[in-house]
Amino acid sequence: MSALDFNSIVDKCQSQLNSSVYYQKLQALPKNERWIAFAVLFIASQIIIFGSLYLFFGKVAVIGFLASILAGLATGVGALPAALFKKVPNSVYNGLLGGAAGVMLAAAAFSLLVPGIEYGNELWPDKGLWVVAAGMLFGAFFLHFADKKLPHIHFKDDLNEHSESLQKIWLFIFAITIHNFPEGMSVGVSFGTGDMHNGIVLAIAIALQNIPEGLAVALPLVALGYNKLKAVGIATLTGLVEPVGGLLGITMVSIFSPLLPFAMGFAAGAMIFVISEEIIPETHSNGRSRFATFALMIGFIIMMALENLLG
Repeated sequence: MSALDFNSIVDKCQSQLNSSVYYQKLQALPKNERWIAFAVLFIASQIIIFGSLYLFFGKVAVIGFLASILAGLATGVGALPAALFKKVPNSVYNGLLGGAAGVMLAAAAFSLLVPGIEYGNELWPDKGLWVVAAGMLFGAFFLHFADKKLPHIHFKDDLNEHSESLQKIWLFIFAITIHNFPEGMSVGVSFGTGDMHNGIVLAIAIALQNIPEGLAVALPLVALGYNKLKAVGIATLTGLVEPVGGLLGITMVSIFSPLLPFAMGFAAGAMIFVISEEIIPETHSNGRSRFATFALMIGFIIMMALENLLG
């Protein structure tokens, strides 16, 4: 799908939204009243979501959904330097991405794959490994086909070369949004098991990984002349798809518990796919990869230590 097709879809969605009677009524309100209305709607929706989770799935599910929201908001935290700078040194940026890749690899291994195999062996003796492996492959193929069918460009594409093309910047932002969904799902899956330890560790890992992603989204927008706060806000919104994935992960494994080992493998496979396909190539794109390589190892060690300290 081309950038033109993507813009056509966005235009259609915007047109449908504008034609909504309720949306028109909201837009017709004075500015202060409109923001109050949005705030009331948001609070009401959160009460419904959190209340339903507590009633049907218990306290751990509520904590898991909150953790996925906080992990997603870390994208906005990472975007904050864009409010001060239009560019950061490549070594710093690559180091952050390398560290994020190490954190994600350790999280996938220790918080998803190992417990997934253990749960699988409890359900199907000596077959947990194969169930998790199948889930990993499905997770990778899911992102492979999403990569082929949905319009976006990659981390490794040089956004500076496309600085006059807002379409390509927005396709890049869309790519970040696509990849945030399985990350949020992995947090939800972990909490859906009832294991607070793995859920918290994984949520921390996702939050750390989201920080450089937020920077990667906001900096090109600021360089194009976007309002700095607006750029930070857009970066934050890309991370807020994670609670959607988190909600799906929590409810799916809570209702269909036999799917748990497969779901954990799926989430790990999707995360590893993103690391190999997007993050590591980006850290090597400028020819000076050694700093990023050591940053990856340090990130892995930090997450491994965190896993053991919180255990």
